[in-house]
Amino acid sequence: MKTSFHRLTVFSLFLLWLIAGCASKGLRHRTIYDFSRMDKSTIEVYKTVDVFLQEGIRKRLPVRFHSGSKIDSVRIDPAGRRLEVHLSKASMALPFREDGIAWIYSELRERLGKRYRDYRLTLYSREWPIEQLVPNYYRSDPAAYDRSRMPKGDVRGEPLVRNVSKSLVPSAGLYNRNVALWHSHGWYYEPSLDRWEWQRARVFQTIEDLLPASFTLPYLVPMLENAGANVFLPRERDIQVNEVIVDNDSADSLAYAESALDSAGWKNGPQPGFAVGHPPYPDSINPFVLGSSREIASYSAATAQITWLPEIPESGEYAVSIAYTGGGDRVDDARYIVYHAGGKTEFRINQQIGGSTWIYLGKFPFRAGTHPDSGRVVLTNQSRTPGNIISADAVRFGGGMGNVIRNGWLSGRPRFMEGARYYMQYAGMPDTLVYKLSKEPQDYTDDYRGRGEWVNYLRGAPYGPNRKRDVPGLGIPIDLSLAFHTDAGNSRSDTTIGTLMIYSSGGLDSATVFPDSVSRLASRDFGDILQSQLVDDIRARYDAVWRRRPLWNRYYSEAARPNVPAALLELLSHHNFLDMKFALDPQFRFDASRSIYKAILRFLATQYQQEYVVQPLPVSHFRAEFSDSATVRLRWQAVADSLEPTANPENYRVYRRIGDGGFDNGTAVEQPEFYFDGMETGMIYSFKVTAVNAGGESFPSEILAVCRMDGGEKPVLIVNGFDRVSGPAALENGDLAGFADFWDQGVPDRYDFNYIGSQYDFTRDSKWQDDDAPGHGASHADFETTIISGNTFDFPYVHGRAIRAAGRSFVSASDEALGAGMVDLAPYDVIDLIMGEEKTTRGPKPQLPERFRAFPPELQAVLTQFLKSGKGLFISGAYIGSDLQAGKEKEHPDVQFGQKTLKFFWRTNHAALRGEVMAVDSTILPRGETFRYSSGYHPQIYTVESPDGIEPADSTARVILRYEENHISAGVAYSGSDYRVVLFGFPFEAILGEEARVRVMGRVLEVME
Repeated sequence: MKTSFHRLTVFSLFLLWLIAGCASKGLRHRTIYDFSRMDKSTIEVYKTVDVFLQEGIRKRLPVRFHSGSKIDSVRIDPAGRRLEVHLSKASMALPFREDGIAWIYSELRERLGKRYRDYRLTLYSREWPIEQLVPNYYRSDPAAYDRSRMPKGDVRGEPLVRNVSKSLVPSAGLYNRNVALWHSHGWYYEPSLDRWEWQRARVFQTIEDLLPASFTLPYLVPMLENAGANVFLPRERDIQVNEVIVDNDSADSLAYAESALDSAGWKNGPQPGFAVGHPPYPDSINPFVLGSSREIASYSAATAQITWLPEIPESGEYAVSIAYTGGGDRVDDARYIVYHAGGKTEFRINQQIGGSTWIYLGKFPFRAGTHPDSGRVVLTNQSRTPGNIISADAVRFGGGMGNVIRNGWLSGRPRFMEGARYYMQYAGMPDTLVYKLSKEPQDYTDDYRGRGEWVNYLRGAPYGPNRKRDVPGLGIPIDLSLAFHTDAGNSRSDTTIGTLMIYSSGGLDSATVFPDSVSRLASRDFGDILQSQLVDDIRARYDAVWRRRPLWNRYYSEAARPNVPAALLELLSHHNFLDMKFALDPQFRFDASRSIYKAILRFLATQYQQEYVVQPLPVSHFRAEFSDSATVRLRWQAVADSLEPTANPENYRVYRRIGDGGFDNGTAVEQPEFYFDGMETGMIYSFKVTAVNAGGESFPSEILAVCRMDGGEKPVLIVNGFDRVSGPAALENGDLAGFADFWDQGVPDRYDFNYIGSQYDFTRDSKWQDDDAPGHGASHADFETTIISGNTFDFPYVHGRAIRAAGRSFVSASDEALGAGMVDLAPYDVIDLIMGEEKTTRGPKPQLPERFRAFPPELQAVLTQFLKSGKGLFISGAYIGSDLQAGKEKEHPDVQFGQKTLKFFWRTNHAALRGEVMAVDSTILPRGETFRYSSGYHPQIYTVESPDGIEPADSTARVILRYEENHISAGVAYSGSDYRVVLFGFPFEAILGEEARVRVMGRVLEVME
């Protein structure tokens, strides 16, 4: 399933050669070779091949050679009619493809002349013929695949973790594949300074220790899981700083409870288990040998169970991780049920593998306190294989704070920010085999060295840690390992530093094969596919000249230590301003992560000779409407992926939330339409949709909400026009460049943990002196432990709660659906248009199309027609004036729409800092009464740093709100005989306190009557 852009056609190669032909004249061989001991024939071959290499290096040929390419040796065998040319290691640094290789041999034969016309010519890159460096995936004929770099057999049991409540088995995805990956470095203890610190410098409002995690945790890991893979990380994955552990060794008998129907109940197992012990943990303390585990015989029907009942300190989302002791006599379908605020989710766990560590089940919403109905985990002894053993140990909720102590110091950071060395200790890894490889305390080196050994321990013999390959380990059949980093380097040019890929053709023992005799060229295959996928996709979507850096064969620990196919990715440069304009864009993070997922999918599909399908993109044009008094109709539209013809949906999944609970496990539907009946009066129901195909499940849509109230009034239509996610504003002016969050902080996609503080050094020539004085891009650290709220895509629920409090029913729709004419407006007299921080946003490079325009022409047309029918419109948002009118002439259609239809005039942006709004007539609140919106950091709502000042366009409209600090107009109302409009220059959902939102919305709806 290969696409044509992966290979140059013979015709295009010919054209390129014609163009380059004249330019190649005049080149001479380089004087870097010692010809004194060579015969004349060998010298001539050297000279001919060297000129050919130079032309490729100087991009004068249809194929390229790396700048370091040179000839290592030439072997001429007249008797055997063979000519071998061995090139240097640097020649491996660029990818090879079949068409290019065919052209190389054809052209070299022509240049070498008649003498070698019937010789067997072989060009080597190090010890490999260059044709062997073509990844199997890019070979046109599967019969030509190099079987030595493919698994010898794929005998494996059930997946380690199966979510049976969703019943999604991606048959053409990554089902039952196991991926080990990690992101960058982390907070670590530096003994020479006796302090905890980052491993990299604070630049451009982030740090490399966190930046790659903003790709992996929100995007890449869920994509792989949605494709069916089990994903393993050596760093904590949950950003929840709270942590609750319920364990059989705990003294809290109410939190942990066993039950059995007969005397053959639960008993202590022979293996040690987890116990909290006495944290913080000193060096080498393994909590997984401090306690005991429990076990019982399995039965075909449940006769016993264990319940773990946590006391949750704060409502929110918590990862649930379980522990047990593994072994061949265990069941492969242990039945765990997680009861949470969205219902219950059931799992099957293969306890034959993965024992004595934390096994991640998923993230779930939990309410604060103890809730047996919606806040517990249950394990029964039911299995399809009676008579085997079921093991039980601790259950962990949340990620928590670091609890490994170094020289008397705790890290003081959330565990997910720490380096892998500390989580690996907490997760039960053996110290001297995995995370403590240095003789003296060297957490920095142990952190990156230990990650590859962690992979080996997950898999176990014969792939075990390099110090002891025969260690059984955890028995998890890891398929590949990926280290995700960003690199250093900067440039003042208009091109990026770009993407570097590193693999190792030799292991820690220098062997060129893995322990099962599979060639380590499999790692090159993976690295080449990954780099190619990233560069091809980025060039197609963002930057036609995105730089493809070398494909390095290097003995780097994270590439060489894993005894499975492995690659080390340096996606871009965190020290280069242009690269970082891409990196701080959430949409770029999604797209780059999707490229990585696709590369993993393609590599593993080729390794195991399976067809693959790429999971779909999220759906759009989502809308909800009442079909009768107790039924809501949902409709949406599939989104095609222009880069992936297989990524089309085959069916969909609709997720439902009741009230303030969590979402359920979803309902499968065949068509882009769903009816939900049985609605209770006064209850808010929320919905989101995913697209599904044989490759897996897409990310979810935005969230819509509906509520039916008693009474005959028409429902309010909430329209979500706030789709924007973006990085911060960029400042570029001569010698100054950087990110200006004092202008625009950008909008995180749901949340952001990699923002550390504002940039303070904008001088391009400012030099790095130390990681504490990194020069250009240097940034503050006052936010580096703070989770920043962003666009939740769930604001119809916030608006809907206030509308319900006013006694009104409501439905909701996306602005795309409204603008496309997909929403029948006849049933509605009022539209509540959510604009949030929607505004026209330019991409990282000027040639990219603008996104997130607040009022596109099609939306203006629909709203105008709606108002002409004598109805009411409420719009709130920080940029409703500036995005519509700033920098435009009075005759511009946008300005005319604002002034003639919406009845307002934009005065200024950055209208206020303090976030306090004052009523100046009795339309919204009694005169002089105030309320606040989020103008600074708030844990539940995004910051409104730049609200609009808006004024009445003429005397028919009036000012209803002013910013208290300067009396700039913050709100305008028009109540004419023809229609009604209320406009806020700040987002309604950012008003602090539900009581204030209810009062304001109630008065807005009164104006609409």
